[in-house]
Amino acid sequence: MRKGVCVVGLAAPVMIAIVLLAGLPSIKANAQQAAPAAPEVKIDNFSFAPGMLTVAVGTTVTWTNRDDIPHTVVSADGVFKSKARDTDEKFSYTFAKAGTYPYYCSIHPKMTGKIVVQ
Repeated sequence: MRKGVCVVGLAAPVMIAIVLLAGLPSIKANAQQAAPAAPEVKIDNFSFAPGMLTVAVGTTVTWTNRDDIPHTVVSADGVFKSKARDTDEKFSYTFAKAGTYPYYCSIHPKMTGKIVVQ
């Protein structure tokens, strides 16, 4: 009589390996990872929110007017200046140099904010 291979003997190590591998977190290479959300400043209730925002050089910041009346976004040192933006209108600026950029609404000068670029 011929001796056969014990299937049960092989099945146990295979099952153990499957169970062990199933418990490991899967690692997937994702070539198209989601880009971080672009920084946004909301204009609402006669204020800029956030009032101060820190970004990296080369970042584009977008201001969106959520108020029912027009506002502007004007840098204190003349680097950028928007036209009056009505409800839901946007203004964007890309910061190419490091520095601190205070800004205000030229229609309502008490509205102020600051972008810090590092």
